[in-house]
Amino acid sequence: MPTSPELPELFRVIQRWPVPGAVPIADTIWQQLADVGLAQRTSPGQSLALTVGSRGIANIAEITAAVVSYCRHIGLNPFVVPAMGSHGAASAEGQRQVLANLGVTPERIGCEIRSSMETVVVAEAPQGFPVHFDAHAYGADHVLVMNRVKPHTRFAGQVESGLMKMMLIGLGKYHGAQIYHRVIQNFSFDEIVRSVARLVVERCRIVAGLAILEDADEQTAGLVAVPPESIELQEAELLSRVRQWLPKLPFPAAEILVLDEIGKDISGAGMDTNVVGRKYNDHAARHDEYPKLHHIYVRGLSKKSGGNATGIGIAELCHRRVIDAMDPISTRVNCITGGHLTAAMLPLAFETDREALETAAQVSGWYTPQQLPMMSIPNTLKLGEVLCSQVFWDEAEHRDDLTILHPPRPIEFDEAGNLVEQFR
Repeated sequence: MPTSPELPELFRVIQRWPVPGAVPIADTIWQQLADVGLAQRTSPGQSLALTVGSRGIANIAEITAAVVSYCRHIGLNPFVVPAMGSHGAASAEGQRQVLANLGVTPERIGCEIRSSMETVVVAEAPQGFPVHFDAHAYGADHVLVMNRVKPHTRFAGQVESGLMKMMLIGLGKYHGAQIYHRVIQNFSFDEIVRSVARLVVERCRIVAGLAILEDADEQTAGLVAVPPESIELQEAELLSRVRQWLPKLPFPAAEILVLDEIGKDISGAGMDTNVVGRKYNDHAARHDEYPKLHHIYVRGLSKKSGGNATGIGIAELCHRRVIDAMDPISTRVNCITGGHLTAAMLPLAFETDREALETAAQVSGWYTPQQLPMMSIPNTLKLGEVLCSQVFWDEAEHRDDLTILHPPRPIEFDEAGNLVEQFR
């Protein structure tokens, strides 16, 4: 196989983090929903809307099915509402397809999915804007808000991405997401999310929240049912817990990071900016932010993203296949709604991996191949195995949290100039 004399050799490491371990999903959900008093807060025969978003949450279909099963067990009539703002090209069928791509189908979860972009204005926020809420959810006797709690890709605070954001942007659908992302330009994210969530809890029959917690190995490490009156306080506590489990790249700086894929199922920003160190600026880490990456090269777009290439603008280079797989309308709608226009801007596109990587090496600075700092991962959710350039070898040999799988090897390309599968 052809190699390049201009590129470093790479070795593979396994990262180890202290992780809490996976919980038994169905048993934990049944116990949590019993403990939060769901049966006492509802009556048999009543309807319950359950929120499911667009993120690549581990075991999301199994989690949803377990909630549905418990609801039926206590006599409720559950149905699922896609709660994902403008995702799925801001259409009812598009959002239903997003759920199907995640394995959330009526056959798998055991209940109906009611997808609509219609909303009801339930209140006016103290800041003067209307509060939108999914019409199907508003028509239910109860709403159970379910989402993963994790750091947001753009906003910082005691509450970031989780149950309260689901009540704000997810259940606000396209109309709400448009308004909230605009208002967030004038007020802090923390102020707006708290303001809207309080009104939603008060007026929209929120019966409970189910917080999903994941560890660095993408395991479902916690499932916590929260009564509506405690969501604001407990979500901040849960976010603090999750921060301690966050995965990260093994080294704090590199000239080149290769991502095999980005996608909305991987992160709201396509790539998790908490992982790549670009939460506050698309193309550079803040002084107190790590890692510090000079160039990001994206090789592909996740199939489950449905053509939504939000986040491609955070990269400096990409493979032509990313542009070919991109749905410009879905991407544009999502980025405009989110107020993050630069996330849709296109990086330099290359016909082959070899041309892209050699270009990235050329513009990185004056390095020999042996000195060039480079890392490569499948995506920002999968950080367990990392390819690292030979400049990191000496440090890796002495790190207790890293296991080296093989010594440095040349980067191999096929005859067309793309990375061979064995290399990945």
